[in-house]
Amino acid sequence: MPETKVKPKDGKVVRPKPGTIKANGKKSYGNPRNYDLGTGVYRFSRSKMYHKKALWKFMGKKNPKKEKPKKKNFIEKPIGGEKNGGTRKVILTRKTASYPTCDRIRRHPAKKCFKDHKRRLRPALTEGTVCIVLAGVHKGKRVVFLKQLGSGLLLVTGPYKLNGCPLRRINKIYVIATSTKVDVSNLKIPDDINDDYFKRIKNKKPKKEEGDIFVAKKEKYKASEKRKTDQKEVDKQVLGAIKKMKDAKLVRRYLGSMFALHSSQYPHRMKF
Repeated sequence: MPETKVKPKDGKVVRPKPGTIKANGKKSYGNPRNYDLGTGVYRFSRSKMYHKKALWKFMGKKNPKKEKPKKKNFIEKPIGGEKNGGTRKVILTRKTASYPTCDRIRRHPAKKCFKDHKRRLRPALTEGTVCIVLAGVHKGKRVVFLKQLGSGLLLVTGPYKLNGCPLRRINKIYVIATSTKVDVSNLKIPDDINDDYFKRIKNKKPKKEEGDIFVAKKEKYKASEKRKTDQKEVDKQVLGAIKKMKDAKLVRRYLGSMFALHSSQYPHRMKF
Protein backbone atom coordinates (compact mmCIF):
# COMPACT_ATOMS: atom_id res chain seq x y z
CA MET A 1 0.00 0.00 0.00
CA PRO A 2 1.27 3.51 -0.69
CA GLU A 3 1.90 5.84 2.22
CA THR A 4 -1.23 7.63 3.37
CA LYS A 5 -0.97 11.36 3.02
CA VAL A 6 -1.80 13.58 5.97
CA LYS A 7 -4.62 15.99 5.10
CA PRO A 8 -6.03 18.61 7.43
CA LYS A 9 -9.69 18.10 8.39
CA ASP A 10 -11.55 21.07 9.77
CA GLY A 11 -8.26 22.75 10.73
CA LYS A 12 -6.95 19.70 12.55
CA VAL A 13 -3.82 17.80 11.54
CA VAL A 14 -4.20 14.04 11.30
CA ARG A 15 -1.04 12.04 12.12
CA PRO A 16 -0.24 8.87 10.14
CA LYS A 17 -1.42 5.73 11.83
CA PRO A 18 1.16 3.17 13.01
CA GLY A 19 1.69 0.28 10.60
CA THR A 20 1.29 2.38 7.44
CA ILE A 21 3.77 1.78 4.63
CA LYS A 22 6.10 4.60 3.70
CA ALA A 23 7.15 5.55 0.15
CA ASN A 24 10.45 3.64 0.56
CA GLY A 25 8.55 0.43 1.32
CA LYS A 26 9.22 0.36 5.10
CA LYS A 27 6.59 0.27 7.83
CA SER A 28 6.27 3.10 10.35
CA TYR A 29 6.15 1.98 13.98
CA GLY A 30 4.34 4.41 16.29
CA ASN A 31 3.51 8.04 15.74
CA PRO A 32 6.47 10.13 14.55
CA ARG A 33 7.55 13.03 16.77
CA ASN A 34 7.91 15.36 13.79
CA TYR A 35 5.67 15.04 10.78
CA ASP A 36 4.74 16.85 7.59
CA LEU A 37 1.81 19.23 7.82
CA GLY A 38 0.93 18.55 4.19
CA THR A 39 2.54 21.59 2.57
CA GLY A 40 6.17 20.52 2.90
CA VAL A 41 6.43 22.24 6.27
CA TYR A 42 7.19 20.07 9.29
CA ARG A 43 5.48 20.42 12.66
CA PHE A 44 8.70 21.23 14.60
CA SER A 45 11.69 23.20 13.39
CA ARG A 46 15.27 21.93 13.34
CA SER A 47 16.27 23.84 16.51
CA LYS A 48 13.17 22.65 18.33
CA MET A 49 13.96 19.01 17.55
CA TYR A 50 17.52 19.64 18.76
CA HIS A 51 16.14 20.50 22.23
CA LYS A 52 13.42 17.86 22.18
CA LYS A 53 15.92 15.07 21.56
CA ALA A 54 18.33 16.61 24.09
CA LEU A 55 21.19 16.39 21.62
CA TRP A 56 23.02 19.11 23.57
CA LYS A 57 23.85 16.49 26.19
CA PHE A 58 25.93 14.45 23.74
CA MET A 59 27.74 17.24 21.90
CA GLY A 60 31.52 17.12 22.41
CA LYS A 61 31.40 13.94 24.46
CA LYS A 62 33.12 10.75 23.48
CA ASN A 63 32.64 7.32 24.93
CA PRO A 64 35.90 6.03 26.43
CA LYS A 65 37.16 2.93 24.68
CA LYS A 66 37.13 -0.18 26.73
CA GLU A 67 40.56 -1.72 26.93
CA LYS A 68 40.50 -5.41 26.29
CA PRO A 69 42.47 -7.51 28.75
CA LYS A 70 45.77 -8.62 27.25
CA LYS A 71 46.14 -12.29 26.52
CA LYS A 72 48.86 -14.07 28.41
CA ASN A 73 51.63 -15.33 26.17
CA PHE A 74 52.68 -17.91 28.72
CA ILE A 75 50.78 -20.28 30.98
CA GLU A 76 52.18 -21.50 34.26
CA LYS A 77 51.77 -25.22 34.80
CA PRO A 78 52.74 -26.55 38.24
CA ILE A 79 54.33 -30.01 38.18
CA GLY A 80 54.84 -32.23 41.18
CA GLY A 81 53.93 -30.54 44.46
CA GLU A 82 54.64 -30.82 48.13
CA LYS A 83 55.79 -34.40 47.67
CA ASN A 84 59.02 -33.18 46.03
CA GLY A 85 60.47 -31.73 49.23
CA GLY A 86 57.98 -28.91 49.41
CA THR A 87 59.10 -27.43 46.07
CA ARG A 88 57.15 -26.94 42.90
CA LYS A 89 58.50 -26.96 39.40
CA VAL A 90 56.85 -24.58 36.95
CA ILE A 91 56.96 -24.96 33.17
CA LEU A 92 56.25 -21.93 31.01
CA THR A 93 54.67 -22.83 27.69
CA ARG A 94 53.83 -20.38 24.91
CA LYS A 95 50.17 -20.19 23.95
CA THR A 96 50.03 -20.70 20.20
CA ALA A 97 47.43 -21.90 17.75
CA SER A 98 49.87 -24.03 15.75
CA TYR A 99 53.26 -25.58 16.38
CA PRO A 100 56.16 -25.93 13.87
CA THR A 101 56.79 -29.38 12.42
CA CYS A 102 60.56 -29.03 12.57
CA ASP A 103 63.19 -27.07 14.45
CA ARG A 104 64.27 -23.66 13.23
CA ILE A 105 67.42 -23.74 11.12
CA ARG A 106 70.21 -21.86 12.87
CA ARG A 107 73.04 -20.44 10.85
CA HIS A 108 76.50 -21.26 12.07
CA PRO A 109 79.54 -19.27 10.98
CA ALA A 110 81.52 -21.21 8.40
CA LYS A 111 84.94 -22.34 9.55
CA LYS A 112 86.35 -21.91 6.06
CA CYS A 113 85.19 -19.95 3.07
CA PHE A 114 84.54 -21.78 -0.19
CA LYS A 115 87.70 -20.30 -1.70
CA ASP A 116 89.72 -21.85 1.15
CA HIS A 117 88.32 -25.37 0.66
CA LYS A 118 90.68 -28.10 -0.42
CA ARG A 119 90.33 -29.01 -4.11
CA ARG A 120 90.46 -32.70 -4.91
CA LEU A 121 91.04 -34.57 -8.14
CA ARG A 122 90.33 -38.17 -8.97
CA PRO A 123 93.48 -40.29 -9.30
CA ALA A 124 93.16 -40.65 -13.08
CA LEU A 125 93.48 -36.87 -13.58
CA THR A 126 97.17 -36.01 -13.46
CA GLU A 127 99.06 -33.27 -15.25
CA GLY A 128 99.54 -34.19 -18.92
CA THR A 129 96.57 -36.59 -19.10
CA VAL A 130 94.63 -36.50 -22.36
CA CYS A 131 90.92 -35.96 -21.56
CA ILE A 132 87.73 -36.15 -23.60
CA VAL A 133 85.43 -33.13 -23.27
CA LEU A 134 81.78 -34.12 -22.77
CA ALA A 135 79.99 -30.75 -22.75
CA GLY A 136 80.27 -27.23 -24.11
CA VAL A 137 81.33 -25.82 -27.45
CA HIS A 138 84.29 -28.22 -27.74
CA LYS A 139 82.48 -31.42 -26.70
CA GLY A 140 83.90 -34.55 -28.29
CA LYS A 141 87.40 -33.08 -28.58
CA ARG A 142 90.48 -34.51 -26.90
CA VAL A 143 92.48 -32.02 -24.84
CA VAL A 144 95.61 -32.04 -22.65
CA PHE A 145 95.14 -31.33 -18.94
CA LEU A 146 97.80 -28.84 -17.77
CA LYS A 147 97.01 -28.00 -14.12
CA GLN A 148 94.24 -27.35 -11.60
CA LEU A 149 93.35 -23.73 -10.87
CA GLY A 150 92.49 -22.23 -7.49
CA SER A 151 88.73 -22.56 -8.07
CA GLY A 152 89.09 -26.31 -8.68
CA LEU A 153 88.55 -26.04 -12.46
CA LEU A 154 90.91 -27.71 -14.90
CA LEU A 155 93.15 -25.74 -17.25
CA VAL A 156 93.22 -27.55 -20.61
CA THR A 157 94.44 -26.89 -24.13
CA GLY A 158 93.88 -28.62 -27.47
CA PRO A 159 96.51 -27.68 -28.55
CA TYR A 160 94.77 -25.08 -30.68
CA LYS A 161 96.79 -26.00 -33.75
CA LEU A 162 95.56 -29.62 -33.70
CA ASN A 163 91.86 -29.39 -32.86
CA GLY A 164 91.00 -25.70 -32.39
CA CYS A 165 90.52 -25.87 -28.61
CA PRO A 166 92.26 -22.88 -26.91
CA LEU A 167 93.38 -22.45 -23.31
CA ARG A 168 90.21 -22.71 -21.25
CA ARG A 169 88.76 -23.78 -17.92
CA ILE A 170 86.50 -26.80 -17.55
CA ASN A 171 84.85 -28.65 -14.68
CA LYS A 172 86.30 -32.06 -13.86
CA ILE A 173 82.86 -33.72 -14.05
CA TYR A 174 82.66 -32.91 -17.76
CA VAL A 175 85.79 -34.80 -18.83
CA ILE A 176 86.79 -38.44 -19.22
CA ALA A 177 90.40 -39.19 -18.35
CA THR A 178 92.21 -41.51 -20.80
CA SER A 179 95.29 -43.63 -20.34
CA THR A 180 97.25 -41.47 -22.85
CA LYS A 181 99.59 -39.01 -21.18
CA VAL A 182 101.93 -36.28 -22.35
CA ASP A 183 105.02 -35.37 -20.32
CA VAL A 184 104.42 -31.74 -19.28
CA SER A 185 106.73 -31.70 -16.25
CA ASN A 186 109.00 -29.13 -17.91
CA LEU A 187 106.06 -27.00 -19.10
CA LYS A 188 106.24 -23.37 -17.96
CA ILE A 189 102.81 -21.75 -17.67
CA PRO A 190 102.72 -17.95 -17.10
CA ASP A 191 101.80 -17.05 -13.50
CA ASP A 192 99.04 -14.67 -14.58
CA ILE A 193 97.01 -17.52 -16.12
CA ASN A 194 94.54 -18.05 -13.27
CA ASP A 195 90.79 -17.72 -12.68
CA ASP A 196 90.86 -13.93 -13.09
CA TYR A 197 92.62 -14.37 -16.42
CA PHE A 198 89.46 -15.92 -17.95
CA LYS A 199 86.95 -13.38 -16.62
CA ARG A 200 85.35 -11.40 -19.42
CA ILE A 201 84.73 -7.66 -19.18
CA LYS A 202 81.06 -6.87 -19.77
CA ASN A 203 80.52 -4.12 -22.30
CA LYS A 204 77.65 -1.82 -21.42
CA LYS A 205 75.10 -1.15 -24.12
CA PRO A 206 74.90 2.51 -25.18
CA LYS A 207 71.64 4.25 -24.29
CA LYS A 208 69.28 4.69 -27.21
CA GLU A 209 68.23 8.23 -27.92
CA GLU A 210 64.96 9.16 -29.57
CA GLY A 211 65.24 9.22 -33.33
CA ASP A 212 68.71 7.68 -33.35
CA ILE A 213 68.62 4.58 -35.56
CA PHE A 214 72.39 4.26 -35.96
CA VAL A 215 73.12 2.96 -32.46
CA ALA A 216 76.24 0.83 -32.03
CA LYS A 217 75.37 -2.82 -31.35
CA LYS A 218 76.89 -4.86 -28.56
CA GLU A 219 80.36 -6.03 -29.56
CA LYS A 220 81.04 -9.76 -29.71
CA TYR A 221 83.85 -11.32 -27.71
CA LYS A 222 87.27 -11.27 -29.35
CA ALA A 223 90.47 -12.73 -27.93
CA SER A 224 93.01 -10.10 -26.91
CA GLU A 225 96.54 -9.99 -28.29
CA LYS A 226 97.99 -11.05 -24.94
CA ARG A 227 95.79 -14.13 -24.89
CA LYS A 228 96.90 -15.04 -28.40
CA THR A 229 100.58 -14.78 -27.47
CA ASP A 230 100.07 -16.87 -24.32
CA GLN A 231 98.28 -19.49 -26.41
CA LYS A 232 101.18 -19.74 -28.82
CA GLU A 233 103.77 -20.05 -26.03
CA VAL A 234 101.89 -22.84 -24.19
CA ASP A 235 101.05 -24.74 -27.40
CA LYS A 236 104.66 -24.56 -28.57
CA GLN A 237 105.80 -26.32 -25.38
CA VAL A 238 102.99 -28.93 -25.51
CA LEU A 239 103.70 -29.74 -29.18
CA GLY A 240 107.41 -30.05 -28.34
CA ALA A 241 106.58 -32.58 -25.60
CA ILE A 242 104.38 -34.56 -28.04
CA LYS A 243 107.19 -34.57 -30.62
CA LYS A 244 109.48 -36.33 -28.13
CA MET A 245 107.03 -39.23 -27.70
CA LYS A 246 107.56 -42.53 -29.56
CA ASP A 247 104.13 -42.47 -31.21
CA ALA A 248 104.22 -38.76 -31.95
CA LYS A 249 102.34 -38.97 -35.26
CA LEU A 250 99.69 -41.25 -33.80
CA VAL A 251 99.17 -38.96 -30.78
CA ARG A 252 98.81 -35.91 -33.05
CA ARG A 253 96.13 -37.70 -35.08
CA TYR A 254 94.50 -38.92 -31.85
CA LEU A 255 94.23 -35.36 -30.48
CA GLY A 256 92.93 -34.06 -33.80
CA SER A 257 90.10 -36.63 -34.07
CA MET A 258 86.66 -36.34 -32.45
CA PHE A 259 85.30 -38.84 -29.95
CA ALA A 260 82.03 -40.55 -30.88
CA LEU A 261 80.12 -43.69 -29.96
CA HIS A 262 78.78 -46.06 -32.58
CA SER A 263 76.17 -48.79 -32.30
CA SER A 264 76.80 -51.49 -29.66
CA GLN A 265 79.42 -49.26 -27.97
CA TYR A 266 78.88 -48.40 -24.30
CA PRO A 267 81.19 -46.04 -22.38
CA HIS A 268 80.96 -48.01 -19.11
CA ARG A 269 82.36 -51.07 -20.94
CA MET A 270 85.19 -49.21 -22.68
CA LYS A 271 88.73 -48.68 -21.50
CA PHE A 272 90.09 -45.27 -22.30
